[in-house]
Amino acid sequence: MENSSEELKNFNCLFTNYKERFIRFANTYVRDLSIAEDFTIDSFMYYWENRGTIDTSSNPPAYILTTLKHKCLNHLQSVQVRQDVSEKLREHALWELQTRIHSLEACEPYELFTDEIQKIVDRSLNDLPERTREIFLLSRKNNCPHKEIAEKLAISTKSVEFHINKAIKLLRENLKDYLPAIAYLYLFL
Repeated sequence: MENSSEELKNFNCLFTNYKERFIRFANTYVRDLSIAEDFTIDSFMYYWENRGTIDTSSNPPAYILTTLKHKCLNHLQSVQVRQDVSEKLREHALWELQTRIHSLEACEPYELFTDEIQKIVDRSLNDLPERTREIFLLSRKNNCPHKEIAEKLAISTKSVEFHINKAIKLLRENLKDYLPAIAYLYLFL
C-alpha cells in the first residue's frame, strides 16, 4: 500500500511539474487550448494506466511527451485529411459551377428554338401533297409571284392561292405552340 501511495505522490508531482509545459507544447501544434489540455491529460492518464508495463529505467516525462507528440501528430494528420477532402469537394463544386456557367453561356435559345421550328416546318412540308409543296416552295422560297407560278405549272392563280393557303394552314396548325414566341422574336429581335 505504501508503494502505491509513493507512486501516486510521484505521479502528482510529475503532473504538477509538467502539465503546463506539456499543454503549451501541444498547443504550439494543435492551436486549440482545450484540445491541447485534453491531449495532455490523456497522455498522463495513459502513462498512469500503463505504468506497470513501462520499463522502470524509462524517463516518465519523456514517455508522456512522446505519447502527447503522437496524439498531436494524429490530430494534425486528421485535420490535414479533412482539409484535403474539403478542398477537393470545393474544387469539384467550383468545376461543376463553372461547367454550368459555360454551358449556359454557350446556350443560344434562339438557335435551339429556330432549329426545332425548322424541323417542324420541314416535317410539315414533307407531309404536304407534292403539288402543294412545290407551289408553296416556289412562292416562299423562290419568291415567285402567284401569276408566274400559275403560268409555269399551267394552272390558275386561284389554284396557286388554294395550295399556298393549304400549306399555310398546315404550318399554322403544326406550329401553334410556337406562334406566340415566333411573334415575339420577330417583334423584339
